[in-house]
Amino acid sequence: METLHNYKTIEAPATGDFRDRGSKFLAYSYPILSAENVKQKLQALKKEHPKAVHYCYAYRLGTDGTQYRANDDGEPSGSAGKPILGQIDSLGLTNVLVVVVRYFGGTLLGVPGLINAYKTAALQSLSGVATIEKWVEVMVEISFDYPSMGEVLYLLKQAEASIYKQDLQLFCMVTAGIPLLHADVYMKKLSEIRGVATRLQEPVL
Repeated sequence: METLHNYKTIEAPATGDFRDRGSKFLAYSYPILSAENVKQKLQALKKEHPKAVHYCYAYRLGTDGTQYRANDDGEPSGSAGKPILGQIDSLGLTNVLVVVVRYFGGTLLGVPGLINAYKTAALQSLSGVATIEKWVEVMVEISFDYPSMGEVLYLLKQAEASIYKQDLQLFCMVTAGIPLLHADVYMKKLSEIRGVATRLQEPVL
């Protein structure tokens, strides 16, 4: 199987709004990095919309196609989560969560009506936001003494690495994502700096 070195995701959170026979379907799309992000976003939306009846969602993570979830949250099976996931996939996106919050309007829409509503709301939120290409990254924790800081940070900049966390005291610690495309080369260069220790972590895309 071909190794992917980049992927497409959304640049920023976005919203969509679809209404049918009194029911409101409010869609929220988010760029995410982990399943933990999903819980946080859901909790925040439940606080924001305490009177809604359903919080249906879908997400896809990673580039191997195995990390995804579609949740109907009490709607008829396959009528909410799958149509939402279908919109994420039709746009070729990953590391994306879409939640559709439903306020019931008193009229049953039937399964075809629900599929259309969740699909349309999800698509509205996703089509209204810019997409970006990002590198697939290898996550690494780098620890080193302060005198090595300049060399380490220079290499990370050269590698076009993303810095996720840094603590630059007498003893320094940096968590970075190095693009998979040339991770081996830069991991080797980092390990050649005296006093530098590297530890691989869970990959971030």
